[in-house]
Amino acid sequence: MEIAVPDIAAAVRPEVTALMLPKVMGPEHIRLLSEVVGAREAALGLPIGRTRFIALVETPQALPHLYAIAAADPRMAAMAVGSEDLSTELEAVPGADLMYHFGMMLLAATRAAGILPLGAVGAFADFNDLDGYRKALQRSRKLGFACTSCIHPLHVPIINEEYGVAPAEADRARRLIATFEEALAKGAGAVAFEGAMIDLPVVERARRLLARVR
Repeated sequence: MEIAVPDIAAAVRPEVTALMLPKVMGPEHIRLLSEVVGAREAALGLPIGRTRFIALVETPQALPHLYAIAAADPRMAAMAVGSEDLSTELEAVPGADLMYHFGMMLLAATRAAGILPLGAVGAFADFNDLDGYRKALQRSRKLGFACTSCIHPLHVPIINEEYGVAPAEADRARRLIATFEEALAKGAGAVAFEGAMIDLPVVERARRLLARVR
């Protein structure tokens, strides 16, 4: 596969803050593109490293390199598995059963690298199936996905609702943290909150949820 170096260089402009990179082959692919983008930034007088990358892994050959791709360059902001292209390469039908395994591989790689896992587990070619889309996002958020792109404007409010943080969630997280910190100040390491035991991992999830709000 040829790397379209001139095309990505031309895409770097003052108003562009991120580039989506389809069919990423491996970490060396990311690093080469980063060099090209860096040269373009310098030529335009932009801060080096300003342009971030969102990588799409869409071939079986790239799957073993997910961890290396996610950590390949400081420009990496998010990564996704392209379900349609990957399913075609595998001669499979795209859907939740197929994408669950690869989605969880992606999730682990991105979280280990400190970047965002982008996407959802499911098949979304039928953009009129809004109920199915919502359910897929609800499941994917519980699995750990943080954000996603979409193929139709109808999906945008659903993404914001399901991948965003509802006011009630934020309020509960604040109360949970306050309850834990109060107990910690009294020397307790675990405490009951709304009928369930909470400890440090539960509190850390609440803190991360509030960080998403900010």
